Amino acid sequence: MATNYKSDYVKAYLGDGSKYGVKIIFSQEDKKLGTCGPLTLLKERLTEPFIMMNGDVLTKLDFKKFYDSGMAQNADLTIGTKIITHPFQFGNVRVDENDLVIGVDEKPELSFEILSGIYFFKPGVFDVIPDDTYFGMDNLIHKMLDEKRAVGRFLIHEYWLDIGQVNDYTQAKEDFSKHF
Repeated sequence: MATNYKSDYVKAYLGDGSKYGVKIIFSQEDKKLGTCGPLTLLKERLTEPFIMMNGDVLTKLDFKKFYDSGMAQNADLTIGTKIITHPFQFGNVRVDENDLVIGVDEKPELSFEILSGIYFFKPGVFDVIPDDTYFGMDNLIHKMLDEKRAVGRFLIHEYWLDIGQVNDYTQAKEDFSKHF
């Protein structure tokens, strides 16, 4: 577990993981290293494919299917994605080249395919992540694409919620009793 902000609280709460039936190894950053940078502190241990997940995600993802999909793809990185749909509060006006209205979509729903904060890595990805440097997931994806390296994608259909905001955390507490 890569920690930086409030790492003492995280370590005190989770301990060595034995009370949860897992073994936790902490990677303590001395400086902010972003989403991917902390992985380089553990790269000697990460010699097999692995999954990384942001700590503010609640999901019912089938991790075995995700892992198997990452293994099957010819890519060192597979990103979990989710389609999020939001209603737009205004009508969308469509016009032609003569400024004549050709249609109106009243309060359309906008859909985006977003990064879910869940990633599958093969050890070859360490060829791209610089040591001891702030390096975010966006940096990794851009660098891999710039170098023409394959980046796989796994579309998540199961329940997923980012709980990084107060309102989302409140929603997660309600959803937890329903879905988990």
